Amino acid sequence: MRLRPLLATLTAGLAAATCLSAAGPANAHSPRPGHACSPTVSLDRFSDALDKTAYQGAFVGNLSALAVDEDGSLAALSDRSALFGLDASTLAPTSVVPLADEGGAALDSEGLVVDTDGTRLITSETEPSVRRYSPSGTLLDRLPVPDSLRVAPAGRAVPNGTFEGLTLLPGGRTLLASTEYALSGDSAGTVRFQTWRRTVDGRFALAAQYGYRTDTGLGVPEVQATPDGRLLVLERGFTSGVGNTVRLYLADPRRATDTSRVENLTGQDGVRLIRKTLLADLVSCPSRGATAKQPQPNPLLDNIEGMVITGRGRGGLKVLLVSDDNQNAAQTTRFLLLRVSTAG
Repeated sequence: MRLRPLLATLTAGLAAATCLSAAGPANAHSPRPGHACSPTVSLDRFSDALDKTAYQGAFVGNLSALAVDEDGSLAALSDRSALFGLDASTLAPTSVVPLADEGGAALDSEGLVVDTDGTRLITSETEPSVRRYSPSGTLLDRLPVPDSLRVAPAGRAVPNGTFEGLTLLPGGRTLLASTEYALSGDSAGTVRFQTWRRTVDGRFALAAQYGYRTDTGLGVPEVQATPDGRLLVLERGFTSGVGNTVRLYLADPRRATDTSRVENLTGQDGVRLIRKTLLADLVSCPSRGATAKQPQPNPLLDNIEGMVITGRGRGGLKVLLVSDDNQNAAQTTRFLLLRVSTAG
């Protein structure tokens, strides 16, 4: 497949707009009505800059997670076992680091956190696992995972439905991973959010677990902690011939029941699931000139899988989304920059 020059593929919306820096412009404006996806979410711009490109011989795509690095640049995780560094202004790749497990095998890498010491916490949904890597890709250690969350037959998780999202809560002491789909024995659409607490030696130990119910037919590809300890949760689905559904929720785990000792989540009394509030269904966003390579209810939509909060502005949180193109000609690696208000 012919690779287009990186900067030549910037969309008109991005070229005319301010940069995608982590801090954002000092004069950030409130969302304009014409850009609104909902009363609380607006679309600033989008970029297809990285679609079907390569860097140092590595395909730049299959992107499943984003994080802001210590220097304000972006880290973008490919589910094909690679971690890219991106310039926050242009999205141009600046580095690529291969990843591997303890035996040297590739990961199905899905979730990413840049920890407070600069190390990378990365999930793989094969087992599933959470591993810690140095910035250069050296494997440092591995976090414990409850037996029930392991893929069957070792546990009750379904293949390709485990740890997709990963986020560090404010203060840096609690790590949270979200499963994409329900465990065997749990009600359809009721997924588990697992947490770990940082110990005195800086490692992470298993902690509380919570239940979260998705909309019918949707899974959870990503979760991000807001500055006040709530969560932005992406829900996503795909229907052949119709396209993608992508919804953004604000969720609050602080009064939810610890389900780590609850074998089956089937709607029984006494279990409080994480409460959620719809912020936007992205089908309602303005398309801003975007085009789709396959049927979509809105040509802006694609297989949105990664999300990171990059800063704040007068319009609310700055949230960057990215789609996983699955290295498929019918899909696009697309970045969306949203303004999200979580007030109220």
